[in-house]
Amino acid sequence: MKPGPRNLLITLVLAVIAAGGGAWLCAYYVISHRAGGPSLHEMVHRDLDLTSEQAGELDAIEAKYAVERKALEADVRAANRELADAIREGHEDSPKVEAAIDHLHMAMGALQKATIAHVFDMRAVLTPRQAKAFDAEVIAALTQEDR
Repeated sequence: MKPGPRNLLITLVLAVIAAGGGAWLCAYYVISHRAGGPSLHEMVHRDLDLTSEQAGELDAIEAKYAVERKALEADVRAANRELADAIREGHEDSPKVEAAIDHLHMAMGALQKATIAHVFDMRAVLTPRQAKAFDAEVIAALTQEDR
C-alpha cells in the first residue's frame, strides 16, 4: 500500500474509534452524570418528590437497564478488540477491518438506543410536572446547557 492511502486508512480507523468512543461516552453521560452535577438517577430520586410507587417502578427500570447496559458495553469492548486485532494483523483496509468497524457501529448504536429507551421508560413513570423537570435535565445534559 502506498504511503498516501495507508495514512488515509490510519486516519479513518482512528476517526472511527474516536467517534465511537465519543458516542458511547455521550450515551453514558446522559444517564450516569453531568460534570458538576448529580446523575440523572440521583436527580430523579432527590428532586422530583416521587411517590413510593414511582420509586419502586424506577428502581425496577434501573435494575433492568443496568443488566442490559452491562451486556451492551461488553459488546462495544469486544468490537473495539476486534478492530484492534484486525488493524494489528493487516495494517490496511481489509474485509476483517470493515467487519470490525461495522460491528463497532452496531454495538454503539444498540447502546445509544437502549440508553434513550431507558430515559423514555423512566419518563413514563413521572407526572407531567415531574416530566417537565426531567426533560429539562436530559436536554441540558445532551446540549451541555447550564441547569
